[in-house]
Formats: sequence, structure tokens, C-alpha cells
Amino acid sequence: MKNLIYLTAIVLLAACAKPKDKKAELENLKKERNELNAKIAQLEKEVGVKSVQEVKDVSVVEVVPAVFKSYVEVQGKVDAQQNVQVSPETPGVITAIYVKVGQRVSKGQVLAQLDDKVLRQNLAQLQTQYKLANTLYQRQKNLWDQKIGTEVQYLNAQTQKEAVEDQIRMVRSQLGMYKINSPISGTIDQMDLKLGQAVSPGMPGITVVNAANLRVKAEVAESYAGRVNTGDEVNVSLPDVPDNISTKVTFASKVIDPVSRSFDVEVKLPSKSTYRPNMLAVLKIADYIAPLAISVPINAVQKSESGEFVWVAENGKAKRTDITTGKVADGQAEVLTGLKRGDKVITVGFQDLNPGEPVRFQ
Repeated sequence: MKNLIYLTAIVLLAACAKPKDKKAELENLKKERNELNAKIAQLEKEVGVKSVQEVKDVSVVEVVPAVFKSYVEVQGKVDAQQNVQVSPETPGVITAIYVKVGQRVSKGQVLAQLDDKVLRQNLAQLQTQYKLANTLYQRQKNLWDQKIGTEVQYLNAQTQKEAVEDQIRMVRSQLGMYKINSPISGTIDQMDLKLGQAVSPGMPGITVVNAANLRVKAEVAESYAGRVNTGDEVNVSLPDVPDNISTKVTFASKVIDPVSRSFDVEVKLPSKSTYRPNMLAVLKIADYIAPLAISVPINAVQKSESGEFVWVAENGKAKRTDITTGKVADGQAEVLTGLKRGDKVITVGFQDLNPGEPVRFQ
């Protein structure tokens, strides 16, 4: 009979009240139900009827202060810090190619040779001239050391010898320009040159990549300029490998790109054979760290007209606790006020709970 009266009252109240906001309507009904429950409990106490309340099963998490981090997540790509397109220093025709794609090369190693026949012929002539000039110089020097002859004759022989030496050095330097050398140590990633092909300065033909010196480059929105800096913690995810690396931001640009309204960040990668240039990478940069923060699952945080709240299990009963939240990351919400160490926050079964309602941990 009591339950019938109780349900009839609820229905009548719901029918009479027509609040515009469904949330407000729900709050009003809960409030009225709680008042009725209190009255029923008081009357049962007065007439000596023992009230039996239903216990609701819930799951809880105990509040323990721990490190809380929030992240800025951006997408970037793997880039080789040393990725060089090698081209000849002078026009010419390819006469020899000494390397192939995939071959390891050292800095300064000759990769290809241009036709230098004319220069080598000039060098041979100059070397012959040098022998004569040097012989004349030595003889003239011996005479001058014996005070024989004039100083002008000695200086003239010396000048001729040195002139030929300068010419030889110049031709040898030109010969070096007919060799295509690797500017870095690495691997031949591309080889487009062919024997007999005419080439010229600036013409790409050989690509050398140092895969042991890789980094991830990404662009971060201007709005994070004050929160992302060199040295920040970062988690690098490479989905195609797959692999995850915990490291630090090695460079954060101080200049905002006027077109994209973003700034560049770089993260150095360890040497690993599976990492390749232009591979996709995801960066999670820690822009906020609280060493001893209280956090709860974001799904446990409820909202009402008065603000945010959670349900806490205290002495076997449900208790509504108002809270203030901060950052949200990885499904956790930082709680700035309202909770303390040891509180048991209800995470499952908090729907339709009422203050003081008996609860049991699952």
C-alpha cells in the first residue's frame, strides 16, 4: 500500500510539473523522491516498521595522488638530417660509376668520374715543364750560392719554377672537380647517372642518405607556442614499424610560419634499421605535468546546473561530492578540488544513485 501511495504521488507530481528543461525536471523529481523517502522513513520509525533498503552494486577506484600529464598530439614524418643530392662541380661526360644503389659510402669517397682527358694531358705537359724549370732553378741556385752569376738570373729561374708549380696545383684542383665525391657518409639511395651521360652543376643524379641520423619533424599550432618547448617530454609513435619511443623535444622553433600559423618541432630518433625517411610518426608532447595530482576517470564526472560532481562511497553509502576539474588526458580528468587521498570514487553503477543510498563494492 505504501509503495502504491509512493508511486501515485510521483506520477501526480510529474504530471503537474512541466519544467521546460528535462534535466531540471529530472532533478526536481529526484529531489521530491528523496523528500518522500525521508518522510516514509520517519513514519516507519514512528509506527515501528523496520525499513529495508535495497543495496546497489557499484565499482570504485581509490584516489591516490600520482603524476598527471596532458599532451599535445601532432602528426609528423621521419626526416634524414643528412639527405644529400650530389651533383658534379663542372660540366662533363660520365666515364665511370663506382657505386650502386644500396651501397655504403664514406665521406669524400669518389662516386663517379667525368671525362678529364684534356686536363690530364695538360698536367703531363706541365710536369715536363716543371722538370726543366726545376733543373734550371737548382743550377742557378748552386751558382748563386757560389757568388757566380747575377741575382736577377737566380730570381728569374725561381719565378719560372714557382709559376709552373702554381699551374700544376691549379690543374690538379680542376681534375678534382671532375670527380663526383660523397659529401657525407651514408647509403646510396638513388642513382640516376649513366655511362656516357652529359651532366652539369646542379643536375641531380645521386642521392646519399645517412639513415643513422634521423629525426621526426612536425608542425604545432600557434596556440601551443607557450606550452611546447625544447626539452619537453614526448612520446613518438611509429605506426608502420610499429614502435614507441619516450624521449625529449630536441628543437622547438621560436618563429611562427605566417601562412600555416604553426611552428616546427624536431625530435631526434635513435639509430634503427627499420626507421626510414618520410615514415609517418605521431608525437604526443607533454605540455602539462603535475607531480602529485588527483585524477579520476572522465566517465565518472557528472554535470549539473550547479557544476561538476562525482559519487563517492563512504561508510557503505553513496555521497555526492562537488568537484572542480582541470586538464583531461588519456581518459582521466585532473581534480583540482573536492577529493582527497583515500576517497572511493564510484565509476560503475552511479546512475540513478541518491545521497545516502546503500552501496556494495563489486
